[in-house]
Parts: sequence; structure tokens; C-alpha cells
Amino acid sequence: MHQAMPQCSGFSFLLTDTGGKILLGILLVAIILVPILNMLVPPESMFHVPTFIVSLFGKYLTFALLALSVDLIWGYCGILSLGHGAFFALGGYAMGMYMMRQIGTRGVYGHPELPDFMVFLNWKELPWYWFGFDNFGFAMLMVMLVPGALAFLFGWFAFRSRVSGVYLSIITQAMTFALLLAFFRNDMGFGGNNGLTDFKDILGFNLQTDGMRMTLFVLSSLFVALGYVVCRYIVSSRLGRVLVAIRDAESRTRFLGYRVEYYQLFVFVISAMLAGIAGALYVPQVGIINPSEFAPANSIEIVIWVAIGGRGTLYGAVLGAVLVNYAKSYLTGAFPEIWLYALGGLFIFSTIFFPKGIVGSISSFASVRFGNSSPGEIFSAGIAHMRRNLKGG
Repeated sequence: MHQAMPQCSGFSFLLTDTGGKILLGILLVAIILVPILNMLVPPESMFHVPTFIVSLFGKYLTFALLALSVDLIWGYCGILSLGHGAFFALGGYAMGMYMMRQIGTRGVYGHPELPDFMVFLNWKELPWYWFGFDNFGFAMLMVMLVPGALAFLFGWFAFRSRVSGVYLSIITQAMTFALLLAFFRNDMGFGGNNGLTDFKDILGFNLQTDGMRMTLFVLSSLFVALGYVVCRYIVSSRLGRVLVAIRDAESRTRFLGYRVEYYQLFVFVISAMLAGIAGALYVPQVGIINPSEFAPANSIEIVIWVAIGGRGTLYGAVLGAVLVNYAKSYLTGAFPEIWLYALGGLFIFSTIFFPKGIVGSISSFASVRFGNSSPGEIFSAGIAHMRRNLKGG
């Protein structure tokens, strides 16, 4: 049985969370340093950070927040969701609907209310479920409420029916595939196969400016930090101890009198809302949202990020998301034909040699061998252990 997180009061858990402090410190440095290197350092300098790099890492950070949401339920409650891409996409669509309403007469057809794709498809009036999305506050509420409501409805029936394990994973995958098919339909009113695109601005600020790109990067960093603190607070509380008990011995926890389905439902809804926020931050940085985001393969890839980084560590999920997506950006450009093989090989490699992921393997080895050592000694010992694993020693 895995060891449970120590119970902490308030936010004192941050004082003993070395990995979390490192993550938050890196994010703080990035928030301060990246804007300086982008806007104040001359482009010809080797220290200049181009705007496209800022946007690229802003996208990685949205994936990091998405990975956090999956690690919260999988790493600490044992709920393996293969459909979390659906919550991510729904949050993205909510943000996309807001930005489409802001285009107004600047669209190709110049219609004051209807988006271009609706004019092209001969829609006569705006569907009722688009009402309110011209208001930023309402749209941000929907970013969290729509994924949260879907997670609540799904979880209410699934957890009360005691569906778990591989059966739950398959059902979540079926859910996201059903949404994929639904959003592909033109008569759904979400742009069909093309989705929503051609965004102009947010709150009147042009999306294409360097300043807005930097703002989105900073917001992504802040929300990853906030998401980490929220997740760490949950898993370090009494609630978190119950979640770990459910993960390790669900039947025993139920026997002790805990309403397991309520705990599962709560953490599943929180996780879905975090995924929705990640989707809302992702869409303005990439400029499009379409049904491909619902693809089951995307949800499986999220699980791979968490597994490689370190399930049940939170900061490991962030590391895994950034590393895998950086490798994806490089390999899809340099060797596009081998990327999927590389991703599958990386997952198999990690499962065989580091079943607890990069962070989990280092931490577990160090806690056994070097419980009273300094962080530097622990890290060095962990790296040495990983090298021995690679050599088969």
C-alpha cells in the first residue's frame, strides 16, 4: 500500500513540500524573467526569448495544468480517466464561443451577431446556447461550469453504480468519443469539422500582439501555480487521506463507513474544472478549437504525460507534460514519421525501468537510502540509481 500524504493544516504543507517549492519557484522566475528577456533584450542578443517560444511554452503550461487535473484523480484516488480531453475541449469551446462573439462585423460576412460559419450554413438566428457568451464573466463561468456539470452527471451515475477500474476507463473513453462525433455535426452549432477560429481579441486586446502573447504565458504560469496549490491542499488534507485510502483499498474504506462515491465525485468534478480552465487558456494561444480535441488518443496521451513524470506527485505530472510535449514539438519537426513510435517507446521504457515515473522513482529511492541527506545528495543518488537501471545493474 502506498504511503499516505501527511496531514497538514492551512497552507503549512508548502513548507515541507520540497518539489512543490521548486516548481513554484521556477514558475515565479519564469513570470519575472521571460517578459524581460522577450521585451527588453534586443532580438540580436543570445539571451532574447522570441515571441513564438513564449507562445509555445505557454501552450505547454496549459498541458501541465491538464496533467495536474489527471494526476489528482488517478494518482491520489485511483480513477484512471481516459476521457479528460473532453473536459479540456469543453473549456476550450466555451472560450472560443466568447471570442467568436467578439468578432462582430469584422468577420468575412460582416454579420453583427452570427459567426461566419453560421452565415455560411444559412443559420437565421443565434442558437439559445450561444446567448451570454458575449459577456466575458459569463463565458469564464461556463469554462468551469460546463465541464464540472458533465463530470458531476457522469460521476453521479458511474460512482453510485460502483463502476471502477478498466470499466470506468472504457466508459470515459466512450464519453469523449461520443462528444467527438456530436461536435463534428454541422447542425450542433459549433462549427462542425472546422471548429471555431479566426479569433481577433480578448476584452478588446488584440490576440496577435507580443504583449497579449506574454500576458497569456503569465496567466498560464499563474494558473499552473494556483492549480498545484489547490491540488496539493486537497491531497494534504483529511480529504486527501481518504482519497488515498480509496485508491489503495476501496472496499476497506467503504467498510469503515465512508461514502466513497461522494469523495470520488467531488475530486472528479474539481479535476474536470481544472481541465476546463486549461482548455480555456489553450485556445487563445493556438488560435483554434475543433472536434479533434475530443479524440480519445489525446486523453490517452495525457495519461502518458503523468505516468512518465510521476503519478501521485503532482509536480511530476507538470514535468512529464512539459518534457513530452517539448519532445513532441522537436520530433514532429525533425522526424515526423517516428513521433508516435517514439511516444509509445517512451511509455514502455518508463513503465519497465521507472514504474513510478521520473520523479517518483528518484523520490522513492532517495527516501529509502538517504532519508536524512541534503536535497543535492538525494538528487545525485537518484540519478545514479536511474543510470544503473539503464545499464541493467
